[in-house]
Amino acid sequence: MADVYVIGAGMVGSAMALDLAFDHRVFAADIDEGALTTLRLRNPNIQTTPLDFSDVPALQSWLKPADIVLCAVPGFLGLNTLKTIIEAGKNTVDISFSPEDFLPLYPLAEEKGITVIVDSGVAPGIPNYLLGLHNEQMELDSFEYMVGGLPQNPQPPFNYKAPFSPIDVIEEYTRPARMQVNGRILTHPALSDIESVSFEPVGMLEAFNTDGLRSILKTMAHIPNMKEKTLRFPGHAAQMQTLSDGGFFSDQPLKIKGQSISPLNLTAELLFKEWELKPNEPEFTLLKITLKGKEKGLRKSIVYSLYDEYNLETKTSSMARTTGYTATAAINLVLNGHFTEKGLFPPELVGKDQNCTAFILQYLKARGVTIKKKSNKQGRKGSDPSVTK
Repeated sequence: MADVYVIGAGMVGSAMALDLAFDHRVFAADIDEGALTTLRLRNPNIQTTPLDFSDVPALQSWLKPADIVLCAVPGFLGLNTLKTIIEAGKNTVDISFSPEDFLPLYPLAEEKGITVIVDSGVAPGIPNYLLGLHNEQMELDSFEYMVGGLPQNPQPPFNYKAPFSPIDVIEEYTRPARMQVNGRILTHPALSDIESVSFEPVGMLEAFNTDGLRSILKTMAHIPNMKEKTLRFPGHAAQMQTLSDGGFFSDQPLKIKGQSISPLNLTAELLFKEWELKPNEPEFTLLKITLKGKEKGLRKSIVYSLYDEYNLETKTSSMARTTGYTATAAINLVLNGHFTEKGLFPPELVGKDQNCTAFILQYLKARGVTIKKKSNKQGRKGSDPSVTK
């Protein structure tokens, strides 16, 4: 039993704390005392502390007894918070998905002699682990995935609910999307290249470019074609593009009646009311991963798919389950000694170890998060019995 410190007790953070509390002593911190109160009501054994994560000395002091840390802060706090944790010399799993490049923190983590796994969520996360695995087994020439978290009962005008901070969602809609095409990194606008795709059991959705490849563009640069897209109900991308074109996502302050107002912050506040995922509101998560290449000289394609719904029994959202349990799997991966390398690692560099990827998949399966796999080799279809159908 280890002392696991969870930074962030929001929807995903609280789900992770509750999951880890089955096997470990869990300590959770958040600036929102209401979130901490809700967490304690669900499990009084979890010790909670109100904490402003931007207060570096206070954060470092709180972390001192930790055996390992799970960081689940909003993206804009992610890089600085992760650096603080590394400087404290703590093994870490991070799902803050900060927009900055975290790979330069590798030497610091190595110097501290600790293991840091970043981006260990549903996506980035699960696709990365599987990419790392198959990159060891195949000569890949194509990798792409589509992912989305959506409400079961979409309501106009947006037909969307945000399973995490609206400002982080807006970041996805504004950050230019990088992809690799024929061996060259290209940048397209976010929300571009909209295509219609059908998913069971949901029906027709739309997919559009977002900047989800992140570390893969560096660690897997030898794969000539790679891209990522976000899934929404039809029409959502056009709505977001209209807001973007109208300046509603701009972070440049405006002077209004003598006051400085950020259009982005105002928009995020307004959208929070529209997008807020209410307690026990049903939603689902979709993920499709496609890998293509050669194995032993033969063409092969592999498709992984995930469909997960809100869990009524545990009252846990699908996004919290798929993101959170992938992260808690990584926590146990490190604590159980399955991955002991020192430094900072995105999941694709962890997943290249077959045992590590198998551990992650089994951990998710044990919690009802099932990932299906189909493969096609020279026209002969097969399946992997180790992956739930």
